[in-house]
Amino acid sequence: METVIFHVDVNSAFLSWSAVEALKRDPDSVDLRTIPSAVGGDKATRHGIITARSIPAKKYHVTTGEPVVKALEKCPDLVLVPGDYGAYSRHSHELMDHLRKYAPVVQQYSIDEAFCDFTGTKKLYGDPVSFAHKLKDEIYETYGFSVNVGISSNKLLAKMASDFEKPNRVHTLYPEEVPGKMWPLPVGDLFSVGKSTAARLHALGIHTIGELAHTDESILVAQFKSFGHALYEYANGRSSSDFAARDKDTKNKSYSNEITISHDVTNTEEAHLILLSLAESVGSRLRRDGFKVSVVQAYYKDAGFAVHSKQLTLDAPTDSTQKLYETGVELFDLLWQEEPIRLMGLSGARAESGELEQLNFFDMEKSEKRKKLDTAIDEVRNRFGAEAITRASLLDQTDRKRLSRK
Repeated sequence: METVIFHVDVNSAFLSWSAVEALKRDPDSVDLRTIPSAVGGDKATRHGIITARSIPAKKYHVTTGEPVVKALEKCPDLVLVPGDYGAYSRHSHELMDHLRKYAPVVQQYSIDEAFCDFTGTKKLYGDPVSFAHKLKDEIYETYGFSVNVGISSNKLLAKMASDFEKPNRVHTLYPEEVPGKMWPLPVGDLFSVGKSTAARLHALGIHTIGELAHTDESILVAQFKSFGHALYEYANGRSSSDFAARDKDTKNKSYSNEITISHDVTNTEEAHLILLSLAESVGSRLRRDGFKVSVVQAYYKDAGFAVHSKQLTLDAPTDSTQKLYETGVELFDLLWQEEPIRLMGLSGARAESGELEQLNFFDMEKSEKRKKLDTAIDEVRNRFGAEAITRASLLDQTDRKRLSRK
């Protein structure tokens, strides 16, 4: 089965999200994305640095990280807006939650980008390129900001592809496309190559990614040690790296599970049993990693592949299978209009580490019983395997009759 990886990257994220917020406040205002504008600093004092800029600002060679005073020298009419990190966090969560509706696996790489593994979903979504266009258009229509989507068979090439022409584009970069699409690019465009590394490569006479790919690896290792090997592999479109997420904030961490069903689910009882199975999986992984989640989302796809979802913020973070299940059922019952279901999912977000759990007096006994049950089930499964124990409610009728005879 061919691996299919999407890299979804928000175009000029902070600037785009600031523009969305400004248009919410005043729909008649000028869209910051259409004029030379930037996030950061203060135009009156000419202090601070640029943290994001619009595409029109790029034409004036305004760059992120440069002092405001220099940016204003390049573009005196540059519009500066302050950062709104609360809004940026909200929009980031919106994006990640939206991606999780579709992708079986989503790895958030930073606040504004994620890798999505769509391997094995062609029968569900069709051609990956066509679906990527649908996905990016849906994100724009729903949230008001655009993304680029890069598609390949590994994360490195998917990320490189998403950096091609912007904004609001879909690009592929499969291994067989590397010579034509990636090798002609400046070596500084290669993932992990910063200004200082690019300068050292230029000193070696290496100016394009293709030249780097055809350089004797031993020369690169002699110059850059182990990083030289990585440069050689990247230039040739190969990577064993898992691209560890750059955003270490655990509140961005989420846990989810979903199942594509071989038949249409049309009754509440079966849907609830599926939610219980999903809650078991999510809860077990939370307890294994020592996390609790404060947001629970239930979602499903109907027979027409339309996605329906609803989420709830809990009074206190939890890792309880029962609490996840009860919340999932509550959300599902509010959401479902009795249309046939082909896929169901349950996710927990805003994960927090720690053992503290806020309980009122009446919840304490119930919570303690749930915790003991979850612990006992986890111990059995850890010792004898995931299939060693199953809740009776999850057994089908045949299994129940067989067990009743024993």
